[in-house]
Amino acid sequence: MKAYLAIISSRFRMLLQYRAAAFAGIVTQIFWGWIRVMIFEAFYHSSDAVQPMAFEDVVTYVWLGQALLAIIPWNVDAEIRSMVREGTVAYELTKPVDLYNLWFSRGIATRTAPALLRSIPIFILGLAFFGMQLPDSFASGIAWVLAMVGAVMLSVALSTLLNISLFWTLSEQGTVRMTAAAVIIFSGMIVPLPLFPDWAQTVLRLLPFSGLVDTPFRLYVGHIPPGEAIWVIAHQLIWTGIFVAWGRMLIQRGMKVMVVQGG
Repeated sequence: MKAYLAIISSRFRMLLQYRAAAFAGIVTQIFWGWIRVMIFEAFYHSSDAVQPMAFEDVVTYVWLGQALLAIIPWNVDAEIRSMVREGTVAYELTKPVDLYNLWFSRGIATRTAPALLRSIPIFILGLAFFGMQLPDSFASGIAWVLAMVGAVMLSVALSTLLNISLFWTLSEQGTVRMTAAAVIIFSGMIVPLPLFPDWAQTVLRLLPFSGLVDTPFRLYVGHIPPGEAIWVIAHQLIWTGIFVAWGRMLIQRGMKVMVVQGG
């Protein structure tokens, strides 16, 4: 365990150095967040129908998404991609650690360090100037924090699965684009899931993607009562376990058929 904690710590500190990239991301995400809020404002003001979420909750939901965008598993680890293409992934097998656990540990730092750099300024600006609200209650805030831990684990499990797929594809473009589209749409990152049609709600709740964005954010705004957080976290843990088991199965199979370039 100490080895994996050291991997997380060292990579986390390394990723915290990319402050210029974080600043560019903050500016970009505030710009797009502002546009999205205006779109939802126009939508709410153009209809007298009762909506499943209050506009103020949607605004907070949007800014949570912009602040925590880096957690979303929409790409592969660039260093692992290079190692697979160049054949240097063989060096990973010489390390005295489990390969899946190694890549999972890398993923935790990859998802959390950039999010930390970007989220704090966006939270401050969102609360001060852009209509973002504090958690609905103290219990909602605690439930949101616990659900975000589950969201990170789910995101890392899915990201690690994408990394392992490189053993068969070499180029991640097709897999990443299909996965990114599914994640962004069905997680609620573009449109909060309660605003989808009623006939789609059951499927959306069962899919793993809701645990990445929608349910944690709705815990924050109080749309899901804190008492139901246990079901949100259980959903996240079940899908995390499925992705971890799938990833371990694939990585074991990949080790049996892998041919390193040049050897």
